[in-house]
Order: sequence, then C-alpha cells, then structure tokens
Amino acid sequence: MSGDRDSLGRVGFDLLTIALSACRQARATGRLRVSGRPGGVFHLRDGCVVAVESPGAPGPEARLLRSGRVGGEQWADLLRETGGTRWPQAGLIAHGYAGAAQLRVVCMMAMQDAAFAVVAGEVEACDPLDAVFEPYAPVDQGETPGRLLQDAARKLAAVAALPRPVRPDRERPVQAAVPDELRDRLPPRQKELYAHADGRRTARDIAFVTGLGVYTATVGMARLLGDGLLELPEAPASASPVTVRIPPTESLRKRSPSTVPGPDPELLSALAAALTAGTDDPDPHRAPDPDAETAGPADPPAAGEGDRTPRTDTPEAVGGDPGGVRDGEIPGHREDAGPATAPRSASLVLPGPDAPSLPRREPGASGITETLAPETAAVSWKGFFRLRHRIWTPDSGT
Repeated sequence: MSGDRDSLGRVGFDLLTIALSACRQARATGRLRVSGRPGGVFHLRDGCVVAVESPGAPGPEARLLRSGRVGGEQWADLLRETGGTRWPQAGLIAHGYAGAAQLRVVCMMAMQDAAFAVVAGEVEACDPLDAVFEPYAPVDQGETPGRLLQDAARKLAAVAALPRPVRPDRERPVQAAVPDELRDRLPPRQKELYAHADGRRTARDIAFVTGLGVYTATVGMARLLGDGLLELPEAPASASPVTVRIPPTESLRKRSPSTVPGPDPELLSALAAALTAGTDDPDPHRAPDPDAETAGPADPPAAGEGDRTPRTDTPEAVGGDPGGVRDGEIPGHREDAGPATAPRSASLVLPGPDAPSLPRREPGASGITETLAPETAAVSWKGFFRLRHRIWTPDSGT
C-alpha cells in the first residue's frame, strides 16, 4: 500500500469521523450516506450505530446462506412469511435454524465488517443525515461511532503490517506452483481461500462466495502470498503508442478563386447548342405568344386498325373539360381569377400531327400496370399523370 493511497485514506477517515461524531453529539437518529469506493450507509439510533450496509462486504443474510447454516429453500420460505421487507429473526429462531445469541453475533460481525470495508476504501463525501429509516438487520445494542471506527482502523493497520499486504478490492492473486503435500497441510479456511484464488477474484469477491468476512479473507490471502502459495500476476504490458499524423497547415488553407478550376468553355458551348436545338421556337429571344397558353393539346395521331387499347389519356377519360386543358393545369381545376402566368419554356420535343404512330404495348406487358376491367378501362391514373406533366412517351400518343 503506497503512501499516497494511505494519505488519501487518512483524509477520508477523518471526514467520516467528523460526520459520525456530530451525529453522536446530537444523538441523531437516521441514516448517513457515505459516498466513495465502495461507500455505504451508517444507520444511527440515538447517536449509536445499529447497522452498516456496504456493497463492499456481505450482509448477515449472505453469511447465513454461504456458511450453510440456512438453505436456499428455507430462506425463501422465511421471506414469504415476513413479506421480504424485514429481517426474519423470529422465523429463524422458531424453526431452529439459529439461536438468538448467534443472530446477534452475526449481525454485529456484519456491521463491523461493513465498516472496515468503508474505511479500507476511498471516502469522498458524507451526505446530510436522512430521516428515520429502519435498517434491515439492526443490532439490539448500538455501537458508538468512535469505537466502531477505531476497530476498523485497527484492522486496517494490522493488514498493512503483514509482509505482503493486499487491498480488499484491488489485488487478484493466482495459485502458485507448489507441491501437493504442502497444499494438503493447509488449514480448512486457508485451503478454501486457496481454491478460490483464480486471478479473477479479489478478497471481497471471495468473501461473498465463501460467506467469510472481508477482513478475514483479506488477512488470509495476504498470509498465503507471504508463504508463497499465492502470487500476484504480472501487470500486462502497456499497448504500443499509436502514431497520429496531422496534415501540414498549408494543405488546410483556403484556396484563392484564381486557383479554383472553372467550368470547361467547350462543354458549356455544347450544352447551350443542345438546349437551343431541342426547342420548337427558332428564335429563343422572341416574346412568348399569349394565345399559346389557351391553345389545346395537339391532335393525337390516328390509331391503326390493330390498336384495340382504349384511350386513357384524353381529357374526357380523366373527367376534364372537353374544350382542352391548359399547360401545367390539373384536370378539373382551373384558375380563372388573377393575371395569367408566364409561359414556361419547352425543353421536350413534342411530335406533330403528322408524326407516325409507334407500335403500342399490350397493357400489363411491363409488369407495372394491370389490364383494366371493361367497366374501368376508360380511366387510368397513368394517363392522368402523363397529361398533367405533359410528358410524351411512345405509348401515350399525345
């Protein structure tokens, strides 16, 4: 245990001592939350500590279950009798699982062990005292805060005085290669600790598995390390540093407009010529004819004798005005009020009246449309959208 860790623990210990001493002087009743690693909760009654709960130490129920004094099914039956909200002390005594004196000892040992786990860790802050809250397994006669903290500090000093001290929640020793006869001569408690030392468990983890106290498991593992039966695995080698290449500053500068390549003049000329050739008006600068907005669509080419498909793209088929539909206007909707909108420039080549008709496809040949029934053959959404957008396709005929 390094000096820095001990100095930090000394500061946290003093902070906890001051908070509990203030509760003792005020003869307060409630719970004091201690933030840290692992942290915990001190339950007080009239200034005395009656219970300590911490995630770093097993509680009295874990001690009873892991030690084999009470089985899992028996404990479940006891919880059902009490509703699982309070310590089943009366049920344990009535069924003969434990005596009253034995339960008092178990609760006292669990409280002292939890206090040791809090002191051996890192204490960061102590919250104000909460309201009255009944603990799960309190002791009948509370312990003064000063005596409880002195006992925890004495245990921590005893661990630090060992030849190979360990922290309850830090080191994870592994079994060393020793002769079998040496392992067989170990006492039962040390043999149990040796069996659970697999390089993944700390002393706190082994305490939860075996039902022993955290202090007992920590001292036992420290002695096994000193005897050479356990050893600490080597720290993994640090990963190789990753080289990050930063691009030079010159490559991130904003380029001037003169260095930005412009569009190709030849490509722009070819594009303009293609657009001019695709319009019907030989003079693109001539003013638009206002009568062109009211002109109806061009007459469709005559259908051949073999064309049996009904027309579905005429104004009559979609329910529009037979007199014609204006360009860009939705069939059945006409805006008579307001000024006339400017004509749009045509960008598609529309066939004239003398354009030869192309062969028509059979409906449903492309897999997109389906053949219409005789009663609905006069209406088609396909023809409606073609007429709306004025798109010429080989099978539209307009």
